[in-house]
Parts: sequence; C-alpha cells; structure tokens
Amino acid sequence: MSGSEVERRAQATPGAVRAVRPAEPAGAAPPSVVIESIAAGGDGVGHLPDGMTVFVPRTAPGDRVRLRDLRRRRRHAHAEIGEIVTPGPERVEPFCVHFTRDRCGGCQWQHLAAGAQAAAKRRIVGDALRRIGGLDLPDPELVPSPRALAYRTTITVTVRHAGPAPVVGFHDAEDGDRVFPLERCPIAREEINALWRALEPATCHLPSGRDVRLKLRVAPDGGLHVVVAGGDDAWTTPQPVARAAAAAGLPATLWWQPRDGAVRRMAGPDADPGAVAFEQVNAEVAVLLREAVIEEAVRRSGGQAVRRSDGQAVRVLDLYAGAGETAIPLAERGCDVVMVEVDRRAVARAEERAHARGLTLRCIAGRVEDWLTKLLPADVVIVNPPRTGLSSQVTDRLAAGPPVRLIYVSCDPATLARDLKRLGVRPAEIVTLRAFDMFPQTSHVETLVVVDSDRRPAGPPDRP
Repeated sequence: MSGSEVERRAQATPGAVRAVRPAEPAGAAPPSVVIESIAAGGDGVGHLPDGMTVFVPRTAPGDRVRLRDLRRRRRHAHAEIGEIVTPGPERVEPFCVHFTRDRCGGCQWQHLAAGAQAAAKRRIVGDALRRIGGLDLPDPELVPSPRALAYRTTITVTVRHAGPAPVVGFHDAEDGDRVFPLERCPIAREEINALWRALEPATCHLPSGRDVRLKLRVAPDGGLHVVVAGGDDAWTTPQPVARAAAAAGLPATLWWQPRDGAVRRMAGPDADPGAVAFEQVNAEVAVLLREAVIEEAVRRSGGQAVRRSDGQAVRVLDLYAGAGETAIPLAERGCDVVMVEVDRRAVARAEERAHARGLTLRCIAGRVEDWLTKLLPADVVIVNPPRTGLSSQVTDRLAAGPPVRLIYVSCDPATLARDLKRLGVRPAEIVTLRAFDMFPQTSHVETLVVVDSDRRPAGPPDRP
C-alpha cells in the first residue's frame, strides 16, 4: 500500500492522524468484523468491537472476516484478512491466479461482483463531492465499460535481475519491493498477452539495472510496441527481443527510453514515436468520455448550440490537452480552440495532426499556470488535470472570472471535490455529473462534471 493511499484512508475519518497505537495484546483472540461498505482506495470498511473504524483490503460488503496484522492508529485501524468466516452476497471467486496466489497490486476488486463494483464507484464519487466538496448531490450514474476483462491496451512490468534469468512481472500489493513473474494478465488485451508469451524467453537480453521497466502496448491502429525504459547502460541487444516477437508472427516496434532521455526506436517496423505517448488504457471508454466532453463543449443544457453574442465561433480553452484528442475534433466542428499541454512532444504531435487536416488550432507547450491569465476569457474551458488536480493558481483564476461553461474531467474524486469547492461551485450550477468505468476490477474511476456559471444563484459564492 502506498503512503498516499494510507493518507487518503486516514482522511476518511475526521481528525485522523498517523500516530500508531500499540498492537493487540499478545495472546488475544483475533477480532472479527462485518464489512459494511467500500472506501475510496478500494478497502472494505468495518468496525472493531470497540467501535473503531478498520480498513481491510480485498473484502466485500457483508463479509464477516477474522482479522490479522491489526494496526491501530488514533482514529482508525488497518488489518488484513485472516479468515473469511462468512462471505458476503457480493463476493465472487477471483478469475486471476495472480490475484490470490501473488497478491497482485494491479487489481483490487476481482473478488467483487460487477454490480458491487459499480455501486462502490458511484458512492466513492458521490461521497467525495458531498464530504469534501460540500455539494449536496446524489451519486452519479456510471457509464459501464464494454469490457470487464481484456480491456487494457498497455501494461508495464518491472524487470528484476536475479540469477541467470530476470524476474519480470507485477508488484505484490503487500510487499511493494517484491516482483512476481507474470504468466498472463486477464484485464490486458489478448494481443498484449500473446506478445508477452513471445517475449518472455528473450527477457535475458534486456538491460540491467534496478529501474528497468517493460511496457507492452497495442496502438489504436493495431500496431504492437515494446518500450524498454531505464537501465544502467545503453541497451545494445534489442535484436533478439525483436526476433522473438517476429517469430511468433507479432512484429513489434522496439523502443528504448534511457534515464532522462527521449524515446528512440531500436528495432522492428517504423512507427511514429507518438504511438507510445500517453493514451488511456481502456480505449473504448476513452472514446465514450471524449465524445461526451466534445458534445458538452459545443452544446448547452436544453440542446441549444453555444453561440457568442457577437456571432463569432465559440472560444474553447483545452487545458492539459495531451496530443489534441479533444482539441482537434472541436476545431473540426468550427470552434476557436487553444490547447495547452506541458509535454512538448504531445504538442508537436497535435500540431502535425491539425496541419494534416487543414485545421486552425493554436497549440501551446507550457504550464497551464503560466498561460491561463493570458488566454482568458473563454466561452468554454476544459480541464483534464493529473491525479493531483488543479493548482490553487488555476482555481483562483477560474473562480475570479468563470467561463460560461467549465468541463472538468477527473481521475481522482477527492481532488475533483476539493477543486470544485475552491471554485465556489454550487449544486445548481452543475448540469452534468457522470462517472465512467475506465478501469474495471479496480477502485479507480473517471468523472465528468460540467458547470454553467450563468446558473449561479444571486449572492457571493461559497468559498472555503
């Protein structure tokens, strides 16, 4: 468990701090609890006999479990499952051997039925908006993923050199330093698993070093890519790895990304480096989310098209814009779009794509904090920040002069709720609230919130 996850779960209980109480007395019988709900981060939540809240990974609502390794803090506790005394009605048999045998950290919820996963994600988003954001809103609808399995287009495994052959696989959820050998990943696309089976015998030809990672990806055009990152020295043996893939009928482009260096092609078919840039791992849900954002950007509530009073094209700022996946379709629809992205390679790719389509699209490589004031005002502002959310500089500027429509795409309900509170958003201004199940079998969820400032009630906004 990461430190940030522990901190978040600590914040789930008011007044919680990191001080640790003594463990249970030696010889005391392990306590048992009934799991009542699922918390942000994925753990089940129950209460010890003395009333203290306890977080238990890989439990389901209704489970009665006997605990082990109980660790008390001042306001809450953490424990592991010692024994499942009585399984709850939402518990199912995990489908992956690594989930149970190796305690794989990639999935948290293979033991939860699909309906329970959906309900938990809706509740996690709604609870964050109510508890952190102070917004009296119901839990959002959840747009499901077309695939619960075989949806990931990318996996990244760790390479640990130990003995004649390296251990290549995922990390143990309990012991983050332990890497177990990967057999197959059921949530990865079958092309990824086939590529891994072909490459596994050739992993001895990967570079040495404690920071070596291996990314396997299937691009939207069906091309296969292998990115080797890190290593103590230059990677000089890509050909055996490329031959292993080709021998299986899977010609893959091999890339190497040295420490603090740019990605470079090493072997295999020619390909655009943009093919290994950041992309959502669930391509089908990413399309649904992107289409929803585009529709919200060009239309207002009630179905009327957004028009400026002067008759000019709608001015859209697409912030944290990636490689223009949203900005380019909006420019094609006639919007006046300016995109801002800190990754210069992504910006260059967006410029190339826009030019090839004959579009006018202003692409800015830089930090949103440095450009926002210069670019406002705008009719529509789209923000799709990293998990840390918007900086206070951005929320302060948007709160001071809110656009007609703000579209916020979030990968973290807690930072989303915090930012909406900083922006002074009230429930009446929220015209759309939807969650998207981008990552089935995990506790992660994407959220789309659309805020219309012209619905703001009279009076000053509520500010923290």
